[in-house]
Amino acid sequence: MDPVVFEEWMMIGLVGGLILFMAFIVWDLARKSNAGRFGTMILFLALGLGVLGFVIKTLVIGSLEGF
Repeated sequence: MDPVVFEEWMMIGLVGGLILFMAFIVWDLARKSNAGRFGTMILFLALGLGVLGFVIKTLVIGSLEGF
């Protein structure tokens, strides 16, 4: 397997795993702090904006490189 392809697959897989782990951390934080429905929604919204930024960055770089 080409190292570039391997690195690309590992980045996607490991960053995806990190995102899932961060979602678990936020859920656990909201549960332990009794944030309620609205507080939990705000916590996940903040995390979601970070993930959305990463996805948009990946799409823009891909489109500039000729995805």
